[in-house]
Amino acid sequence: MRRREFLRTASAAVAATAAGPIVGWAASELELHNPGVLTSATEGTYPPFSMRKPNGELDGLEMRIMGEICNRLELEYQPVIVKWDSMLVGLQANHFDIVGNAMGITAERQKAVTFCDGWIETGARVVVHKDSDYTSPDELQGKDIGAIAASTFIPIVEQLGGNLKAYKADVDGMQDLVNGNIEAVILESIAANYAITKSKLPLRSLPGLIDPAQLGWAVKMGKPNLVRAINATRAEMVAEGTVAELFDDIIGYDPSPSDPIRSIL
Repeated sequence: MRRREFLRTASAAVAATAAGPIVGWAASELELHNPGVLTSATEGTYPPFSMRKPNGELDGLEMRIMGEICNRLELEYQPVIVKWDSMLVGLQANHFDIVGNAMGITAERQKAVTFCDGWIETGARVVVHKDSDYTSPDELQGKDIGAIAASTFIPIVEQLGGNLKAYKADVDGMQDLVNGNIEAVILESIAANYAITKSKLPLRSLPGLIDPAQLGWAVKMGKPNLVRAINATRAEMVAEGTVAELFDDIIGYDPSPSDPIRSIL
């Protein structure tokens, strides 16, 4: 059985839930501006989603998963560097096929573009020293907890019953935690795990996201084949553990949602 036929069969149940019956995925049928080439808008300066290696090559969560999706769909992956505030305008003007840059899936944005199924779930995360005995955020009542000053994480400290210690930057709070000056720090999940993995800090994240949100890829409305193909291919990669492998050396885990927000087609 050819790979494309296998993908259609193996992923039919997942994709059908979001978008109805699976259609052919030949390059000529994927509603691309240039058949066989997926052009994807990215900032290129948004680690760990998109960033540069020391040799100048693009790398990051976005690059790795999008590149593998293109490989499985037999497409050339072509990132296009675009400023954040120009991405949706450029998408509507047909400057590229998809916004690969991580973008929050909101009701307002869903009125203007079609999102592929959510591919990242993030939110606030409680980080503690790796040698501590903490297993749950509930155990931090009365403890000193760090958070960025004037951030949305401060109410979380209050919610946990902790004593707030405010910082100007994430790195300051993490360093204080390493030095034992506080018991925990509240950070954005992806950024926290990236910093811990990259810098080999003696820290770990406690289980559970606080105020979780999902990120997706935006596509111009009217391209159901492209959206269905990406959704089913990504779902297969998650199920077989490929996404976890691709992300392991960047953030150390697979942040794919267990219940992704589905595409509206």
